[in-house]
Amino acid sequence: MSDVRYSCVAAASFGLESVVRVELENLGIRGARAVDRRVFFEGSARDIARSNLGLRTADRVLIQLAEYPSPDFDALYEGIRAIPWKDLLSPAAAVDVAARSVKSKLTATPTIQSVAKKAIVDAMRGIHGKERPSARMPETGTHFDVEVALHSDRASVCLDTTGPGLHKRGYRVATGEAPLRENLAAALVLLSRWESPRPFVDPFCGSGTIPIEAALVAAHIAPGIGRSFAAEAWPLISSPVWKEAREQARAEEQKRAPIEIAGSDRDGRIIKVAAENARAAGVAHMVRFRQAPFEGFAPEGDYGCVVCNPPYGLRLGEQREVETLYRAMGTLSRGLPTWSLFALSAREDFQKFFGARASRNRKLYNGNVRCWYYQYFGPLPGDVKGAPQVDG
Repeated sequence: MSDVRYSCVAAASFGLESVVRVELENLGIRGARAVDRRVFFEGSARDIARSNLGLRTADRVLIQLAEYPSPDFDALYEGIRAIPWKDLLSPAAAVDVAARSVKSKLTATPTIQSVAKKAIVDAMRGIHGKERPSARMPETGTHFDVEVALHSDRASVCLDTTGPGLHKRGYRVATGEAPLRENLAAALVLLSRWESPRPFVDPFCGSGTIPIEAALVAAHIAPGIGRSFAAEAWPLISSPVWKEAREQARAEEQKRAPIEIAGSDRDGRIIKVAAENARAAGVAHMVRFRQAPFEGFAPEGDYGCVVCNPPYGLRLGEQREVETLYRAMGTLSRGLPTWSLFALSAREDFQKFFGARASRNRKLYNGNVRCWYYQYFGPLPGDVKGAPQVDG
């Protein structure tokens, strides 16, 4: 089965589709196509295992089973029932269906889920729902998540190979208030152009997610190496495929590379959490954490990167304090002529208080909060004039 090619989808957050596409290319998966929070690619079972283990910025990896017009529930049922479920699911499979609908006549997601589940059961039992009532499946076996997405009256039916989202690396012992998702933190690092051994600093590190993700990037540690995935229990992708993918990922690690990463925060309690998370991620020897307010932040070295998620000041009464902080960030940046600075903020007026227009900015979402990633590119080593952005 490892030579079979599947139509795959890497789900991505808004604004990160091109980053995921470049990641797939770096994993050796060619021809990926990014379209509106989805990155489509053709892949083998090995590619599915490798992408689950290695994608830093995607949300999950799915196998697309069908895509067809679905103007009514009859069409939805027939299209799903026509999928060769007996070849995909184990006989006693436990199936959960998630549904969503955008710009389509079928809007009732509970009904979409019910019709989809009925079609799957009917296909597995070899009956047709129009001819007789659906039989029940025991659902005592392997778990499968099916996604049915309708957009403009077209249905896309997918199997979720990931399980819990790819941002769940497994290293978070604890978090602070409103923690940054791991895959978004990884995207901020990748978009910064940073490479070891240049200094890397996050002066608002909280529970340490950005510095930890930077360490994983620098050491070429696969972000999913410490967790399991839904498809590992499937007959569709054999255990040797997963074993081989993990061995390959381990062989690519460079834990002893010279790496200079630091994180600081004014909250001493959260700094202890950050250190615990770094130990759980296996990168404690690569990252230095310390308690310090931004006012005491004084990075050392040349050609470094500041990558951070500073306070947004969205609550009443916080705006003035945050505006003062943004001014201080601008002053710091101007005093570090060889450094680059990257900040994620929900404030559209960030550049005004920072005191300079960003080289680039990218609209992203931190959870449900619309943000901008303000990118101030300094020169790279050996590049007096400064280098252009390379972000996919």
